[in-house]
Amino acid sequence: MEQNSTELVNRKKFTFTINHESDTPKYQQLVDSIHNAIAENILNKGDLLPSVNQICKTNQLSRDTVFKAYSILKDQKAIESVPNKGYYVAGETRKVLLVLDTFKAYKEVLYHSFVNNLPDNIITDVQFHHYNVENFKTIINNSIGKYYKYVVMNFDHKEVASALNPISNDKLLLIDWNIHSKAKNNYVFQDFGKAFYESLKGALDSFRKYKEINFVYPSYTNHPIETVTFFKKFCVDFNLEFAIITNPKQFKIEKNKAYISVSDRILGQFLEQCQENNFEPGTDVGFLSYNETPMKKFIYKGISVVSTDFKEMGTKIAEFVTSEETMRYYVSTNLILRDSL
Repeated sequence: MEQNSTELVNRKKFTFTINHESDTPKYQQLVDSIHNAIAENILNKGDLLPSVNQICKTNQLSRDTVFKAYSILKDQKAIESVPNKGYYVAGETRKVLLVLDTFKAYKEVLYHSFVNNLPDNIITDVQFHHYNVENFKTIINNSIGKYYKYVVMNFDHKEVASALNPISNDKLLLIDWNIHSKAKNNYVFQDFGKAFYESLKGALDSFRKYKEINFVYPSYTNHPIETVTFFKKFCVDFNLEFAIITNPKQFKIEKNKAYISVSDRILGQFLEQCQENNFEPGTDVGFLSYNETPMKKFIYKGISVVSTDFKEMGTKIAEFVTSEETMRYYVSTNLILRDSL
């Protein structure tokens, strides 16, 4: 493997290494190296960077490659250029990795709340693991040493915890689901059990309008099973007839029944079947959806939801990133009753 090194500054020794056999583009390697050096206080505001010609000569790179890297860093306000003098570190720009499961509307709420509460010198890279452990491990392995902080939405797989071991605890924040976490971990979680149960209690009068409550928990979902457990407890405690539907093909709505689902696909099928059967949501049939999105209050006179506060979650994540304090926090879960129930 061919590698070359250049010492960028005299104040602190920093070695910039280009791996010519890496799949990562060379300009991105330079960008990542400088960001990491700034995050680790190896490079400081005002430090002089090598000229384009110097990097080209020492690392066998084209001028276009180095110019592209420096242009990106300038756009990100990590460096600045002074005519006839060169390129300097502009400030303490830091990069954060945000690893989410999948892209959904409520994740967008979380993301915007997060980045809107960050100062301008913090840049966020977002990646999605899609509940694939090999993809997850690749994301983590390729990120080690490149970021100031790591924010990770974990999931139910035995290899998740070990994949995160190389990240120091003070740089890692687990979010959303308390699974495979350790006592020392920083976290911002939602409660999929007791808090869900308490939310259902708030909808008890609405549920009593119907002869049965069906929890649609499709086999393809990755939603924590503890939600189903606490749903059963709620129905038993309050003497409500209930059923669990795991096969989405068996989802056929019936009059005088209410439905709860963790899947927006099921919500779409529910509304379609209401139109086909001329059922009025909230009167003939009921529906309670999991996870609030910006559109649910406008859909079909409003969809009732039980949801954690993703805006609050994003705010707490930003708080962890911008401080050196320990973060151990559970986000509130709330019931929003609308016409669908």
